[in-house]
Amino acid sequence: MISLSYFLVFAAALFCIGLYGVLARKNAIAILMGIELMLNAVIINLLAFWRFRSPEMIAGQVFAVIVFAVAAAEVAVGLALFISIYRRRNTIAADEIDLLKW
Repeated sequence: MISLSYFLVFAAALFCIGLYGVLARKNAIAILMGIELMLNAVIINLLAFWRFRSPEMIAGQVFAVIVFAVAAAEVAVGLALFISIYRRRNTIAADEIDLLKW
């Protein structure tokens, strides 16, 4: 049987890859994909702790579904913003997006 530590190490590695994607990329879509990887790591942690702590309760699965819903909403809003910015500026490079500056 796989122990909890394997799931936690996998989730930590996935979170680190996502964090690297957010911090190192200049493309807004790649940053959004890095955020999605970090949310997937959170879901893995939620389900792993649910499975090893209290599998008879459904709370871990409910939290995972809530995180899925938040991730879907985040992607929809983020892509809508990026499309709007691309139509205005013809670029989605994160360092060139300065619409909120005076």
